[in-house]
This record gives sequence, C-alpha cells and structure tokens, in this order.
Amino acid sequence: MPSTDAGATTGHLSTTDVTADATAAGSRPAETGTDGEDTLDLKLPDDFGTFLTETAGTDTGTGTDLLDGIGGWGPVTTPAGSFELLPVRIERDLPVISRWMNDPAVAKFWRLAGERSVTEAHLRAQLEGDGRSVPCLGLLEGRPMSYWEIYRADLDPLARHYPARPHDTGLHLLIGSVADRGRGLGRTLLRAVADLVLDRRPACFRVVAEPDLRNEPCVAAFLSAGFRFAAEVDLPAKRAALMIRDRSLRDVL
Repeated sequence: MPSTDAGATTGHLSTTDVTADATAAGSRPAETGTDGEDTLDLKLPDDFGTFLTETAGTDTGTGTDLLDGIGGWGPVTTPAGSFELLPVRIERDLPVISRWMNDPAVAKFWRLAGERSVTEAHLRAQLEGDGRSVPCLGLLEGRPMSYWEIYRADLDPLARHYPARPHDTGLHLLIGSVADRGRGLGRTLLRAVADLVLDRRPACFRVVAEPDLRNEPCVAAFLSAGFRFAAEVDLPAKRAALMIRDRSLRDVL
C-alpha cells in the first residue's frame, strides 16, 4: 500500500505511530496443534501467495469472501463505547480518509498525502482486488474516527517474512482525529478489533501486526492490547516487531 502500511493488495508493509495509527499485519499450511506456538520458519516460493489466493475460498465454505463478511460483523462494546467496522465506500468516505492521510503525523508513516486521487487509488486497489484486504471506517458511538485495514496476512507479502499460518489475519489502523489521540484509544480498539476478528473468523487462530520496531509507543500499545512480541522481522521498508494475539491466550493477556 503506498503507505508502508497498506499490506495486502499493494505489497507495501508498515505501521504508524499509535498516536496517529497502530498497525499490524501471513500463512503456511503447517499447524502445530497449539496455537500459542509459532510454526517453523519456512521460505515461501514467490508464487505461494497466488496459490493460496486461488484456493482460499474453498476451505471454509465462504466462497470468495476471504474475510468472512466484515460488513456483517456488527458493533462491539468497548470501554470507550460502542465500536463498529464499516467497509469503506469511496463516494461516501474518501473526503474524510483523504483528510486524515494529509495530517502530517499520519502522512509520515502512511505516505498517502496529496490530492484525493492518491488516497482513492489506495482504496480502489483493495476494493477492486481479490478480497484479501478490506478497508474500513471505525465508528465509535456512530462517529467515524479511525481507518482500518483488515487483511489476510497469510495471503500477503508479509507471509514471506514470518512463519505464517492459514487464516492469520492482519490489522492496520490510524486514529483520524487529533482529539482522539493520546487517550489510550489505540490500545482499547486494537484489543476490541482483534477479539472481534477471533470471534467472527473461527478459522483464524492468530491476529498479527508488524509495527516499526523503532515505534516504541505503538509496540507498547499492542502489548497492552493483548499481543505478544514474537520476533524482529526485516521487511522491505523497515525492521518490524512481529506482534501476535493468539486465540488460546486471549483470556490470559
């Protein structure tokens, strides 16, 4: 994604500062039987993501819906209020998302500042793609206040850089309004959305993220949201902290 945080459809991998964002992130058909443990770090062939994309729709009965109907997931209750993911519609949401992308604190990491056409191209790449990444608005008490990308990390280029598992699901997040930053909302919403993914995607055993290792506030937010630090990962645009929220540990962390 032109942002280093666009993960799934454009092949760019990154994250933003938790005060302006929070990110996250791939998979291999080798389960250990204990979803709190990592798999062997196998090297994926370059065309492996294509193979998974072609076969992913056949293993859960969901057809070509690679993310189990995000639009129907519904709201969840959080300490900050009712929160819901709403899949992006360009004609409705482009103005606000483009405005957020032009905030210097966001642009530093997402790299989508400029004319609306820049953000529009980024969104269309996902909306007109194969469904492995779904851009969403985050609504808190009905108010648009964040932008999310929920994506199949196992079908993303990220999967070449860590021991991915089938149906690993990645997150990218930015908090849009300056007034909503620095209040712990990133931590609160990361936990809520990670748990929402685990609740709505029964085939998914891990939610992953890959914030820049230098971005200590962002890494701390993931840790506070129940993610564990799994490894340092060298990605094309950064050295990242691989963060994982395990289904088996969700009631512990």
